[in-house]
Amino acid sequence: MSSETDTASPATGEALTVAVLAGGRSSEHDVSLSSGAAVSDGLRAGGHEVVWVEIGRDGVWRSEERALSVIPGAGLLGVDVVFPVLHGPFGEDGTVQGLLEMLDVAYVGAGVAASAVCLDKVLFKDLMSAVGVPQVDYRGVAAERFARAREHVLAELAQLGLPVFVKPAHLGSSVGIVKVSAHGQLDGALEQAFLHDELAIVESMALGTEVECGVLGVLDGERGGGEAALASTPGEIVFAGEFYDFGAKYAQGGMALEIPARISTAAREQVERLAVTAFLAAGCEGLARVDFFVDGERVLVNELNTMPGFTPTSVYAKLLDASGVAYPVLLERLCRLGIERHERRRAYRY
Repeated sequence: MSSETDTASPATGEALTVAVLAGGRSSEHDVSLSSGAAVSDGLRAGGHEVVWVEIGRDGVWRSEERALSVIPGAGLLGVDVVFPVLHGPFGEDGTVQGLLEMLDVAYVGAGVAASAVCLDKVLFKDLMSAVGVPQVDYRGVAAERFARAREHVLAELAQLGLPVFVKPAHLGSSVGIVKVSAHGQLDGALEQAFLHDELAIVESMALGTEVECGVLGVLDGERGGGEAALASTPGEIVFAGEFYDFGAKYAQGGMALEIPARISTAAREQVERLAVTAFLAAGCEGLARVDFFVDGERVLVNELNTMPGFTPTSVYAKLLDASGVAYPVLLERLCRLGIERHERRRAYRY
């Protein structure tokens, strides 16, 4: 992570009171709880006070086992900033971000629009196409259209060739992903995706190494006319299965992370440049993890995660640590970035 500023230095200032928001209604509920616990431990290690807020599978927000009620404009439990460690729908898609905006409280990570765009895999890829970011060929398939014009949709998808990957468009952590190696399997794979989402994405298979790169925002006082965000050293995902599925991501020993990624210098520079390009083009703030396929000098963007996992096996914090930003420092910087944004936006006249 290169910059004129020292991103490894701890942010200065008084200790913060941080609401760690975890759980949620999505299929990634348990992953979120694990991420939230790790974030809480890291914040406490940095000298900050943590208020745990858990969103149940029923959607109810609870703190100290009591259901919360909130008042627009009144903040949340008197905290300085909220860290929404939420993955998937009803948390990473702009819905919770919108509620936090209405509460008038600072929060970590992407805002409403960027969160919504980046969780929609089809919309995100459409945006990347518009700004010229290289990526795999893909098609979006709506459940309603597939039910109405099945044969026409299958004919369109045949243009992608085989194999392809079929995914729900709004889920993360590789939930619901199916590899299709024969055209006769497409129907079933799409129906499986539609159990999770009304929109599916079908992507051509990309060859090469799976590489991930962390992006971290820069505090206003440290920019000095430079970039608003910096890229980490890229890491390489090594796994035993056919593709990087849910089990490989979260099972102990399911994957290994090689830092730095075993790619050429030119490819590494492309990864870092495209990570920041995708981050800024999508309107992201604070943090993101951008995933790539790298085949020789060919670099393709796969996805962008606005709230990557923070579990013990998660990649984002490891990438930043290898780039000189220790975990407690990283968490504090993310909180300070959220507070800066909140103060900056409150200064505007609406």
